[in-house]
Amino acid sequence: MSSHDVIIVGAGITGAAIARELSGFKLKTLILEKEAEAAFGVSKSNSGIIHAGTQNDPGSLKARLCVEGNRLIHDELARDLGLNFIRCGQLIVVFDLKDLPELEKIQRDGETLGVEGLQIVDRLWLNAHEPGLGPEVQAALYVPSAGIISPYRFVYALIENAVKNGVELKTSHKVTAIRRLKDGKHRFEVTASGKIFKAGFLVNAAGLFADELSAMAGAPGFRITPRKGEEYLLDKKREHLVNHIIFPLPTADSKGILIIRTSDGNPMIGPTAHDTGNKNDLATTDEGLAETLKGARRMIPSISKSDIIAYFAGLRPVCGHDFLIRHEEKVPGLVNVAGIQSPGLTAAPAIARHVRGILEENGLELIPRKDFHKQREKPVHLFQIPLSKTRELIKKEPAYGDIVCRCELVSAQEIRDAVKRGARTLDGVKFRTRAQAGRCHGGFCTTRIIKLMQEELGLGPKEITKRGPGTELISDERK
Repeated sequence: MSSHDVIIVGAGITGAAIARELSGFKLKTLILEKEAEAAFGVSKSNSGIIHAGTQNDPGSLKARLCVEGNRLIHDELARDLGLNFIRCGQLIVVFDLKDLPELEKIQRDGETLGVEGLQIVDRLWLNAHEPGLGPEVQAALYVPSAGIISPYRFVYALIENAVKNGVELKTSHKVTAIRRLKDGKHRFEVTASGKIFKAGFLVNAAGLFADELSAMAGAPGFRITPRKGEEYLLDKKREHLVNHIIFPLPTADSKGILIIRTSDGNPMIGPTAHDTGNKNDLATTDEGLAETLKGARRMIPSISKSDIIAYFAGLRPVCGHDFLIRHEEKVPGLVNVAGIQSPGLTAAPAIARHVRGILEENGLELIPRKDFHKQREKPVHLFQIPLSKTRELIKKEPAYGDIVCRCELVSAQEIRDAVKRGARTLDGVKFRTRAQAGRCHGGFCTTRIIKLMQEELGLGPKEITKRGPGTELISDERK
């Protein structure tokens, strides 16, 4: 049994941001994550858009925290955590000038929230700044403060920094029971993977399973509905397909099919948005592909099915139209952070500050740490730096010249560094470095990566998995 001030359940973007926020105080904080690594739940399928805050009800928590999160990422976190955040801007397009009043309303709502630089632009402007748009597009709302980031590396940066500041992370620890206590300091006894942990405060950031965890803790007051989104990754040869993130006019349930620039170069198209009753339904479908291609080609006609190199689906945890972030009065010490769908990635740093305030209001003593390390050394990614810089690195460490993944230009040294930073699975290496993320899907590099992981971790080849137990790639060794 171990004792903590705060236990956070869930190591996605929300849990990671809360952990990093609390790591600035003299607290004993623990994160419990059921998957083999952080960012393996909802966050792994995030599109990586940093929203400006223009497409939410101005009176909502979503809107306020999105705008604040965008500011925090741009002004502080990208610099402090070594994140590759690109403010490429966003265009919300219309196909009929009769829809201009809708764009004007989005503009007014955004300006009410403090989103700067919003501008309705005509076809002449679009021809100059986004020449690949189809002939049906008539006008757009230009949103310059929107941007792109790697969602996985954002999570890992937050986690690494939190751990450096004393937060404890336990992966492969699924919570199976929560018992309420009355012993003063401890109000919760949490059982995870057969181990018992006690804490005074419990923060529920369990994503799709937040409703189940809340009920387990004695507060069954809401329900999570999974909303499936199918997305399609395009070849890096289409890197310059668009200059901005392209949105259609949103509907009540979805922002629509998007053309998404990514910080790693490969454009994406999608997502669809269909509610499902299955929290494990990650299948892609012919119908989803057809819907996505139809919506994407209406905006950018040059997109071809042959451009697609990867199909995937993600599930968004829907709980009404707004985020659900509250202290449960009937279960003192429990803070639910649920329904964190889009723009959750953007809002995460602001959500973390909001949760910190809730915890403090409900009795958590927050004493700032004088030795808080707010900065994290930025990992090397050869695909992001000029050749001259690469040559300098190779002179210092020749392993940077040993290219393991040719599709994405990932070296042996980057893979070793990823393992040192916490990667324990092939997907963990991929999300941190992009090795295996190219058109060949690891056909040429996977065996090399396994060997490098063996050397770093001291494991046999049968112990290296794709994403945790049950996903082993090698069943037998032959000589």
